[in-house]
Amino acid sequence: MALLDANNYELNEKVVAINRVSKTVKGGRIMKFSALVVVGDGNGVVGFGMGKSNEVPDAIRKGLEDAKKNLHKIALKGTTIPHEVTGKFGAGAVLMRPAPEGTGVIAGGPVRAVIEMAGIKNIRTKSLRSNNPCNVVRATMEGLTSLRTAEEVAALRGKTVKEIVG
Repeated sequence: MALLDANNYELNEKVVAINRVSKTVKGGRIMKFSALVVVGDGNGVVGFGMGKSNEVPDAIRKGLEDAKKNLHKIALKGTTIPHEVTGKFGAGAVLMRPAPEGTGVIAGGPVRAVIEMAGIKNIRTKSLRSNNPCNVVRATMEGLTSLRTAEEVAALRGKTVKEIVG
């Protein structure tokens, strides 16, 4: 899937996790900060990035720049997703199911950040296995980017939407 240009969208940002990391050297420990940031336009475009620096604001800024380089367009069906999907990355797995109007976003921390930035209003999710925020966000993005609408599937198979849906 092709990456999108951040200049074409009005993006909102959300910091998912800030982590203090250390490196032990001969003179002692060197402390730095790692930030996981998610950006999205609330209309099907979402991306995430990681940044690391000596100071928290710099780490967030670097994460934001990285997230803008990794934007993806998500297939939506109204205010939910077109079909059930499980995203997997590393030890993280996230199950996402479409939900009827009025359900709201049923999701945990890192998954909720990605879902809200993508503009999905009705969805049920369950984070399986890992609870590492980085792996959970990557698994969520993996699942969302693998979504396909009925029109896309019909075009690939050379059939009409009616034949696909039934």
